[in-house]
Amino acid sequence: MGAALWLGCGVLAFLVARIVPFSRRPVWLPELAVSLVISVLLGLVATALDLGGWREPDWRAAAFAGFGALAAIGLLRLATRPTPH
Repeated sequence: MGAALWLGCGVLAFLVARIVPFSRRPVWLPELAVSLVISVLLGLVATALDLGGWREPDWRAAAFAGFGALAAIGLLRLATRPTPH
């Protein structure tokens, strides 16, 4: 149940990031992939920090995974932003 919560937070972070127009590209699959991978990794880190587990949902692990996924999408957009000439 906790792992499903992490994935749900990753999808929610992706949907929120798609609202923000800054450096948004029409290709959305890389952002979704980064969001899901980072949310699962941070969920595992939250489990190691005893903020809930992969079988038990906890709001702290969800917040950790969700905000981390948002930050990862922001870093991805900054890294792939075209440079002005």
